[in-house]
Amino acid sequence: MYKTVVIEYSPKADDMAQKVEEKSNEMFQDNYELITMSITGTAKAILVFKKVL
Repeated sequence: MYKTVVIEYSPKADDMAQKVEEKSNEMFQDNYELITMSITGTAKAILVFKKVL
């Protein structure tokens, strides 16, 4: 099972990295691991997670 999460507008790289890390750790608690991510031109991030069995 896959799950996609969007991290809202975060123009500073340090802030974006922190938000990605926090979301990844949160999803890890629910047995999801980060597969890939993409950052849009509007300073949002799209994270794709996969359920670990």
